[in-house]
Amino acid sequence: MSVHFDNFIPHWRTQQEVIAYNILVLVTEGKVRYRINGEDVIAERGDFMYIPQSTLRCGETLPGCPHQKYTALFTLEPGSGTGIPFLDQKRFLRFRLANFQYAQRRFERLYEEMRGSESFRSFICLGIAQELIGILSRELEKPEMTPIKMQYAQIVRHYVLEHYREPIEIEQLARLIHRSPNYTTALFKEVFGQPPIRYMHQLRLLEACNLLLDSDMTIAGISQYLGYYDSSYFFRIFKKYSAMTPAEYIARGRQSELTPLFS
Repeated sequence: MSVHFDNFIPHWRTQQEVIAYNILVLVTEGKVRYRINGEDVIAERGDFMYIPQSTLRCGETLPGCPHQKYTALFTLEPGSGTGIPFLDQKRFLRFRLANFQYAQRRFERLYEEMRGSESFRSFICLGIAQELIGILSRELEKPEMTPIKMQYAQIVRHYVLEHYREPIEIEQLARLIHRSPNYTTALFKEVFGQPPIRYMHQLRLLEACNLLLDSDMTIAGISQYLGYYDSSYFFRIFKKYSAMTPAEYIARGRQSELTPLFS
């Protein structure tokens, strides 16, 4: 039906009503309060929510805590089973996604497509919405992660986020949590869906895409800046994950996406 991006709207609120549609919500920054069928729910960055049709819902921004979020409103054909348990059962869900960044990019694309007027827009929007529902469904099937595993994985992830432009070895990450390299790799993949070194390349190449389009740095300069001191290696890595060279990415401009990197 529609997709909205609430970008730090001061005093955002929505009235209490029984909604006539389903809602997907992804909070990307800050916190927001909802009241769902009489119960308070605080959603924060990384939370993915499904609010089913016929829910009594209202929401508001928390005092002194503006937020960003995407919301997608959709309906289902009456009486049709989808095979997705939480849709068919019409139950509210709040879930913290392992691969939050990928879901955020898909919401961004969905928002852009809904606002555009290009051909086949409705097919693309439907496909992205189905993908987001599929991502949530797949996450819900995973066994519950123990707190210590989540803690270890977050320690490694935080280090990679802070140091992704520097040389990183798996042995170095393993020492952070006093575990073996094999255990560290398997744990990170279990929680975040990819090995930590691949995640490092993901961060570097996302930054590379921004710099290629929005800076006057040379390709060789970007390579050095991101820790690829051999420019030919940077070219190979970029093409491996995007199926195009940095120069081709620049030529294609903002319509290009590195989706193969995150699949």
